[in-house]
Amino acid sequence: MADITVPVGARQRPAYLAVPEGEGPWPAVVIVFEALGGVADMRDQADRFAAQGYLAVLPDLYDGAPWYRCIRKTMLEMLRRRGPSYDYIEAARVWLAGREDCTGKVGVVGFCMGGGFALVAAARYDFQAAAANYGILPRHAEKVLEGACPIVASYGGKDNSLRGAAGKLERALTIAGVTHDVKEYPGAGHSFLTGTTAPAPLMPVAKVVLGLGEGREFAPEAWERIFGFLDGHLGAGNESTM
Repeated sequence: MADITVPVGARQRPAYLAVPEGEGPWPAVVIVFEALGGVADMRDQADRFAAQGYLAVLPDLYDGAPWYRCIRKTMLEMLRRRGPSYDYIEAARVWLAGREDCTGKVGVVGFCMGGGFALVAAARYDFQAAAANYGILPRHAEKVLEGACPIVASYGGKDNSLRGAAGKLERALTIAGVTHDVKEYPGAGHSFLTGTTAPAPLMPVAKVVLGLGEGREFAPEAWERIFGFLDGHLGAGNESTM
């Protein structure tokens, strides 16, 4: 596990790399972080994927700057479906696929804001599978998601910021003819798959609007479902997800 840089055009941009134990080659995933950036919890997710048999790279879309300076610009890029963050996601995919210890199969995994990026990237770039966790749907999703790689998506029913998103995504992917597994966990809130906590001043609002911190007991089942889907499309091993 190491801090590295990834070439993006003429620049070297920071990232975190997690490598499985043993001998490769392995399939790989690009992990796109949530709004708070590349915090310890997001690095833990990269480590989780490495333990499951994936090369995992977590691009730092904020280039080391505090999240509150970068979130507005980056969120707008995600919603507008264009900008340097997408260039970085694609550069990370190319970089992983070109490694000698990679099988050439690469997926994209996103959390929160990153889930929105993952949905768009699933259709735009040559990923073989995607996992979008409580991701914002792109506008005109049926059209945007045409030709997407297989997608597994998870939402929390107590996340008022994404009310109805699971059903809308299910319909969009069905219309687009994309292989998918979309599930809403009624008792879960936003970020139920991880240990995310909001900064103290934002926590009361996050609990009410996002249901943050609720339903983490559903995480083991959801992770089993996510890894089962990704393993089937990317070809990783069957190590424990716990």
